[in-house]
Amino acid sequence: MKFFVDENQVNCNNLEIIGQDVNHIKNVLRKKDGDVLNIVCRNNNKNFIGKIKEMNHDKVILDVLEEKDGISESSINIHIFQGLPKADKMEFIIQKCTEIGVSDITPVVFKRSVVKLDEKDKIKKIDRWNKIAEVAAKQSERDSILEVNNVCNVNELCQALESFDCVLLAYEKEEDNYLKDVLNKIDKKENFKIAVIIGPEGGIEEEEASKLIKSGANSVSLGKRILRTETAPIVLSSIIMYELGDIGGK
Repeated sequence: MKFFVDENQVNCNNLEIIGQDVNHIKNVLRKKDGDVLNIVCRNNNKNFIGKIKEMNHDKVILDVLEEKDGISESSINIHIFQGLPKADKMEFIIQKCTEIGVSDITPVVFKRSVVKLDEKDKIKKIDRWNKIAEVAAKQSERDSILEVNNVCNVNELCQALESFDCVLLAYEKEEDNYLKDVLNKIDKKENFKIAVIIGPEGGIEEEEASKLIKSGANSVSLGKRILRTETAPIVLSSIIMYELGDIGGK
């Protein structure tokens, strides 16, 4: 497990852990003075190995034994635009996509989205979802935390697509263009940015799909079977990481 700190918590050969992580280190992991922890600076992805030299109820102070660059992040930047799902499916998606290595998730309101959030609910949800992403990043020993962005609509999504090197739209009505075909044509570069659009439980309406395709999205089929909205982003992210060479840290 890794713990994340801000740049101002790193001071020469000393490092401080504060907040809820203190209780986790002391009372859940039951760490003691002299034990070693893995730390990541969220500002620059620097990794540290630190030895605990002091603990109290407010903070854990460590001596830095080693500093090194992060190696767990992919050169492929995957951004999931996820149709808002029902119940706690979003939490599951965030957790698993964090483990896979996705960099961002943006919830999207489509016409067939069942879930409707007012502004107050959006703030609470985004805050909770980002906390879930941080916990998952610690457990999977990532060097950065997946970011859950503010909820957007389809028009806002169309405007955002121009900043990506490739955009994939998982569309159940697509019959000719397959995911593997698109991935095989990609000339991957460093920090390649790829967007993946997933519809909600009811799918994406033809009008929405047409608008997204006109904005640069590649409509792709995932095969003969229809995947659930919480399954699709996990499957697509895994395939992309494998096909574009992330497996084995390449």
